[in-house]
Amino acid sequence: ILMTSFTRIVVVLSFVRNALATQQTPPNQVLIGLALFLTLFVMAPVYTDIKTNALDPYIANSISQEQALEQAAKPIKEFMFKQTREKDLALFVNMSKMDRPSNKEDITLTVLIPAFVISELKTAFQMGFIIYMPFLVIDMVVASPLMSMGMFMLPPVMISLPFKLMLFVMVDGWHLVVKSLMESF
Repeated sequence: ILMTSFTRIVVVLSFVRNALATQQTPPNQVLIGLALFLTLFVMAPVYTDIKTNALDPYIANSISQEQALEQAAKPIKEFMFKQTREKDLALFVNMSKMDRPSNKEDITLTVLIPAFVISELKTAFQMGFIIYMPFLVIDMVVASPLMSMGMFMLPPVMISLPFKLMLFVMVDGWHLVVKSLMESF
């Protein structure tokens, strides 16, 4: 799962739920289910490549298990390289104390995977921050008049939640979030 788009998708969807301030709506099962299906959608070309070039020849006994694993790793590595920042990759290359790689094939999965994961987390947090900001503004706009009226016992979230939900529904928030996620790959 860490070698796919799942990490970014599930983190962004969690930010959406937190920004809306809906405690468990949508439930975790729905968010994880949506993240899994979006991951399958994003990763479909990679999985098709693996099936065609690694799994099918292995099942037909035309290549060995080692060759199948090597063929299966190529499209996954290609996907991860496209999403990994050079800075993050350099960090793990340096930490592994390996010789400076001359090309991408010299980088092992044990170096690429953690670099990919922290790159995905950074991207997810950037997207989450951008999603969070309008909802934070709504909270501040609602909290300011409440505090100025001396209504300290009334939580601003109780008043701002309907406005946040209305805004999210009016702008077709789920469509925009999923579209942005898919286009980020």
